Amino acid sequence: QVQLVESGGGLVQAGGSLRLSCAASGTIFSTNAMGWYRQAPGKQRDFVAAISSGGRTNYADSVKGRFSISRDNAKNSVYLQMNSLKPEDTAVYYCATLRGGIKPEYWGQGTQVTVTS
Repeated sequence: QVQLVESGGGLVQAGGSLRLSCAASGTIFSTNAMGWYRQAPGKQRDFVAAISSGGRTNYADSVKGRFSISRDNAKNSVYLQMNSLKPEDTAVYYCATLRGGIKPEYWGQGTQVTVTS
C-alpha cells in the first residue's frame, strides 16, 4: 500500500520561503516520477511541479523561477522549496506519484500553506 505524507506547510509572509517534504512508503520510490499539486479554496487542484525518476523537472508557469522540486531516493522523499511566496500561492499542497510520469495515481493528505500580504 502506497502512502505519501506531506509536511512543512505553515503561515508565512509574502516574500518568505517554505520547504515542503513528502515521504513515501510502500512503493519502489526511485522508479516513480513524483509531482506536487495545490488546491485553493473553491478551485480545482492544479499542477505545480514534477520530477522524473532521473531527476528531470517541470514547473507550472506560475511558479517558475520561485519554486524548486528535488528528490532524495535514499530517503524516499521529494521536496518543494518555495521562495518569494505570494498570497496567491495560498493553498493545500499535495504530493503524488505519477503514473507514466504524467498522471497522478496516489495522493498524500496535503499540507496547508498560507501566505499573508
